Amino acid sequence: MTFGCRLNIAESETMRALAARAGFADALIVNTCAVTGEAEAQARQAIRRTAREQPGRPILVTGCAAQIAPGSWAALPGVVRVIGNGQKLDPAAWSAPVAPILRETPLGLAAGGETRAFLAVQQGCDHACTFCIIPQGRGPARAMPIPEAVAAVRDLATRHAEVVLTGVDLASHPELAALIRAILREVPELPRLRLSSLDPAALDEKFWAVFAEEARLMPHLHLSAQHGHDLILKRMRRRHSRADLLQLSARARALRPDVALGADLIAGFPTETEEQLCAMIDLVGEAQLGFLHVFPYSARAGTPAARMPQLPMPLRRERAARLRRAGDMERARFLSSRIGQVEEVLMEADGMGHTRHFAPVRLGSAPRGALLRARITASDGRMLMAEEAA
Repeated sequence: MTFGCRLNIAESETMRALAARAGFADALIVNTCAVTGEAEAQARQAIRRTAREQPGRPILVTGCAAQIAPGSWAALPGVVRVIGNGQKLDPAAWSAPVAPILRETPLGLAAGGETRAFLAVQQGCDHACTFCIIPQGRGPARAMPIPEAVAAVRDLATRHAEVVLTGVDLASHPELAALIRAILREVPELPRLRLSSLDPAALDEKFWAVFAEEARLMPHLHLSAQHGHDLILKRMRRRHSRADLLQLSARARALRPDVALGADLIAGFPTETEEQLCAMIDLVGEAQLGFLHVFPYSARAGTPAARMPQLPMPLRRERAARLRRAGDMERARFLSSRIGQVEEVLMEADGMGHTRHFAPVRLGSAPRGALLRARITASDGRMLMAEEAA
């Protein structure tokens, strides 16, 4: 049971196999997330529910929340082991006596289903955003060397049409542009390379050159924006401004006019005013951010933001809902713009797939993992409908 980011999703697939080999095939593995209190609460509820409904089933807990406070998770009913992020990919950790929790999560994690695979080419974070506790769960920033990443992608390309490069702070990889070029040059059989969330402040000239020139790098950027008002960004200790986000979106469209942009945004950050929220809502339309991950602010103990004046939780949730509605409108606008276009679709389950922009498409029946050309015929505002093109 996985909570949180794409990195956690990939790690879960690896841990599933490790646990089975260690004799835990029937166990529940809970891979926790510490980004929000809600994510932690959902994981705790799942553990208690499993212990109540399936007494005797062993429960193993890992992930960022478990890394930060292992004792509180070990005390939950049914939990037989808490495994730190630093050991979760070590086969010995699943069969040997419980070892001390290590801080640093390993690099080079690769996993995936029948369609796309995820490769962790970066781990940890050196920044100190006032709302974030993730550095305590993932440790300092580390980067996977280019030759190792290329070899991993070459292996993944034998089974997957798309590889997603991921990390806690992917854009901090010191050779990100060179890494992308090396993968696309040395693994020509890989049709699609995608990037996970990117820090807007870390995208340099080398990155933009790669984005402009490499057609197999998907026209889809997801930005770790967090807010759209300069004062709140400053209080978050982010390294970009509202103007930077607008300039970035304009630059991305100048280089690849059909690009799809998304963003992580936090509503209800401490001290946020109605005017500041409206500035963020306006940013969604001005920057054409059609694919949002919206979170109501969640105070994490030990972070500077938790000591700031807090807004009532109902207000945070109401503001998050307003922000999501703005994102829904922008998403519907983007999807409508694709009607009539011929798109490359990577097929997944139940006749569903995703375009190069990561827009969801309904396309009848086709084998999972197939890459098809499809003409977009309609949109319901949430997904596209298409028919196979010649």
